[in-house]
Amino acid sequence: MCTVCGCSDGTLEHHHNHHHHANHGHHHHGTDIHYGQGPAGVSVPGISQERLIEIETGILSENDAHAARNRARLAEIDAFAVNLVSSPGSGKTTLLCRTIGEMEGPVAVIEGDQQTTNDADRIRATGAPALQINTGKGCHLDGHMVGHAIDRLDPSRCTTLFIENVGNLVCPASFDLGEDAKVAILSVTEGEDKPLKYPDMFTASRLAILNKVDLAPHCDVDLDLYEANLRRVNPLIEVIRLSARTGEGMGRWIAWLKAETQAKRTKRAAE
Repeated sequence: MCTVCGCSDGTLEHHHNHHHHANHGHHHHGTDIHYGQGPAGVSVPGISQERLIEIETGILSENDAHAARNRARLAEIDAFAVNLVSSPGSGKTTLLCRTIGEMEGPVAVIEGDQQTTNDADRIRATGAPALQINTGKGCHLDGHMVGHAIDRLDPSRCTTLFIENVGNLVCPASFDLGEDAKVAILSVTEGEDKPLKYPDMFTASRLAILNKVDLAPHCDVDLDLYEANLRRVNPLIEVIRLSARTGEGMGRWIAWLKAETQAKRTKRAAE
């Protein structure tokens, strides 16, 4: 959680006087060391498990309030928002550029990175409006950042809003942005055990895109094992195999977006 990496916006700095010598959840099994087995699921020197839980609860509660406002605003204009999450190098931006080219209707993009506007520039080259959020040391987008970006973009009615999160399979799992669905993108080059190493992200995602399948014959990977491991951590997750480079499987992804958008609008109309 982000109480470890500094994304708590300085909150931790004011609480180091809560020094606590109790076990922080790091247990030894043979020669291994585990820091995530306490109630907080994380260990920070000098801060008790109870205090960590209190800090995390406060951060997420404030974030959820911003996310709820984003969700309500997007619902008013019948927008459909997708939070794209992955590790760096999974092919998110390449997939997004190809997706924009194949979609009907208005599209807008919020692009998250620690530095540079390279990805937003690539998106804008497709003709779609895009806004870059540089997070600096921050390792994820949050509801407040995304709310400001929505204000700036001012998307038109029935827009599909893609939020390309910072490349990171840990912290973005915990932060609701007001999206309708998290979509995890996983390159076949990353290893079949990736879902088991980062279960929170794949548990939080509705769909997993297994990208770069054109490279599978060259990487000695087992695509069925990727899917089996995804379903071990999330039995309900949908999986689409595709290649953003060759276009293989893109039709299934576009169809998924259309079906999910229509389902949201049908439900909203019935309310």
